[in-house]
Order: sequence, then C-alpha cells, then structure tokens
Amino acid sequence: MELLDKLNWRYAAKAMNGEVVAEDKVERILEAARLAATSSGLQPFEIFVVKSQEVKEKIRPIAWNQSVITDCSHLLVFAAWDTYTPERINYMFDLTNEIRGFENEGWENYRQMLLSSYPQRDSEENFNHAAKQAYIAFGHAIIAAAYEGVDATPVEGFDPVAVDEILGLREKGLRSAVLLPLGYRKEDEDWLVNLVKVRKPMKDLVTVI
Repeated sequence: MELLDKLNWRYAAKAMNGEVVAEDKVERILEAARLAATSSGLQPFEIFVVKSQEVKEKIRPIAWNQSVITDCSHLLVFAAWDTYTPERINYMFDLTNEIRGFENEGWENYRQMLLSSYPQRDSEENFNHAAKQAYIAFGHAIIAAAYEGVDATPVEGFDPVAVDEILGLREKGLRSAVLLPLGYRKEDEDWLVNLVKVRKPMKDLVTVI
C-alpha cells in the first residue's frame, strides 16, 4: 500500500521550485533504473545526469521552453544505443561471465544467436528497440522518484537531434530517447497540482482471460 500511496501522490509536475534533491535520493533513483529488466540483459542505453544550469538553459529552448527543464534539480537524459554491435553485445555477455564466475553453454549459444542477428539489422530498427529498453528503466526511475518523495516530469517534447548535439551523444554512439527532470513541485505556479488524478477504471484497462 505504501508504494501505491506514493504513486497516487505523484503526477507530472508542471512547475518546479529549484530546490536541490539530495544526492543519496538521486543515487537510489538511478540504481532503480540500473536494476530494470532489459531485453537479453543488454542494458542498451546510458543515463546522463545534467546538473549544470548552463546546459539545462541550452536544452530548454529545444524542449518546448518547458520551465521544469531549468527549474529542476537534476535533468536525466536517457540515451539509447544507436545500434547493436558485436562489441556491445560481447561486453555484456563477458561481464555476466565475470560476475557469475563461470560460463554456461546455453548462455554462450544465446550470445552467438544475438551476434548473428542484432548487428545485421537496420540501425534505425536497432535504435528503436534500444529506446524501448531505455523506457523500461525510465519507468523504474519515475516509480523510484515517487517512493523518494521526489517529483519527476516525463518529457518527450524535445528536439532529440539538438539534445544529441548539446551533449555530444552521437559521437558516443548514442541518441537521446526521453528526458526526466527531478525536483520538487512549485505548488503556487502549477495548475495541475490540485487536480484529481484520472486513470481508466480497472475494468476498462485489464482483461482476464
């Protein structure tokens, strides 16, 4: 019930007050994102934590001039791999073997299956697949923020090419997928703060077969 209470408390804040979120809270939010499930366990994304006010000021104009971009404490940028490469796939499989301390034949066969398929696909198809994985972690971050009592505002309204240029993402083989400002609501300037949360009733959302 505690988690559901937190999720009922959260909403997409439209105004933030600039108060700084404690680093330990941010670290736990990022850890929740790190622990998210991803396809084949590849974690095909990186998260950029923008604390620099100067950088946030550059991003705001190409994010529909949303005030939460500059008034937030930390701006999380979820950046997905631009494609799957043998090097990226092998890194995660090797890391798994290193951490677990053994090699598994089935796991190695699965590695070869991915190597023979993913890198050969169209790069746009690969990016879209990777971006979906980034969104899973993005959802974890939103839930973790709510649990920490931190406001988080999902932002898809931005120019990804411009954000990529500002952060130098393309040179890293990454493309921005979604933004998540973290901070605290500014209640006296947020028209949404006192409105009742509206969601579909369960009967219109869930079908049991």
